[in-house]
Amino acid sequence: MHHFIVKSWYLFAGLIIAVAGYYTDGAPSTTQTDDFERYTEPIPGSDQTIEMAPVTGGTFTMGSTENEDEGPPKKVTVDSFWMGVHEITWDQYDLFVKEEIEKLKEQLSSANGVDLQADAVSLPTPPYVDMSFGMGREGYPAINMTHYAAVMYTKWLTAKTDHFYRLPTEAEWEYACRAGSNTAYSFGDEAGNLEEYAWFEGNSEDKYHQVGQKKPNALGLHDMHGNVAEWTMDQYFEDYFSKIEDGAENPLFLPDELYPRSLRGGSWSQEASELRCANRHGSITRWKRRDPQLPKSRWWLTDAPFLGFRVVRPAEQPPKEQMEQYWIEAIEDYN
Repeated sequence: MHHFIVKSWYLFAGLIIAVAGYYTDGAPSTTQTDDFERYTEPIPGSDQTIEMAPVTGGTFTMGSTENEDEGPPKKVTVDSFWMGVHEITWDQYDLFVKEEIEKLKEQLSSANGVDLQADAVSLPTPPYVDMSFGMGREGYPAINMTHYAAVMYTKWLTAKTDHFYRLPTEAEWEYACRAGSNTAYSFGDEAGNLEEYAWFEGNSEDKYHQVGQKKPNALGLHDMHGNVAEWTMDQYFEDYFSKIEDGAENPLFLPDELYPRSLRGGSWSQEASELRCANRHGSITRWKRRDPQLPKSRWWLTDAPFLGFRVVRPAEQPPKEQMEQYWIEAIEDYN
């Protein structure tokens, strides 16, 4: 396993805080501030926006008895947050990839007093090939980025907008996916209805599709099932549920090893059972198999055209000190 170490020549980004939104086993809480509603976040310097939906905090039963790494189910509580209505698209991600460092120096501001200087947001190296693999770019989900790259995007977005964005925790992701349900899928237990909500092996024609083409869940979130699997903030553990107590609040396992990191949701290349709310996977080294760089790129996966991400924003922006506590540390070895 490749462990994280701090490197003075990289100021990294992980912007993580264990917060999220919740129901009490399907019953939404009504306690929330007046401005906790759906909104559109413009990305400064572009015509791109990100739609964010509110997820009211609560308690739910996380996990299932379907697979060994999905249980035993536990009661989990998460705080309120907004979540991206869609997966981050190439249109939104390419702004980050193509940003020039001098332009960035002029534009970056601090979130709640946290200095985010241009040299603190490491920018991606150019990809080796078209990372969309010809499946489409305009309106299609961005794919093939490493966990590190996804985290760095959230830091960049935070600096651009002055709103604190990050990846969702596993608990937040499952909570938002369930949208108040306790069934295998957000819409029920029957996979026969999956085509209405998801792109998967049975209907994708071996490729991803533009975001938002299928029905959303009860929270208004599209493509939580399928299209592309999504990074979460957590280190992946097969025994995740043995590591948390029943009644855990905002569980989060900050990564301290390069592999595996947790992803959720299933993708266009997987069968229906892999798209269940509770289904979990961890990243593997094989996703960089065709990477010609030595050491392997910290930014790109060459063999994960099924993997993307979406962002969340805590309902209560944490103070400067708390933000800094959760910066992700540098990864020593990217092979």
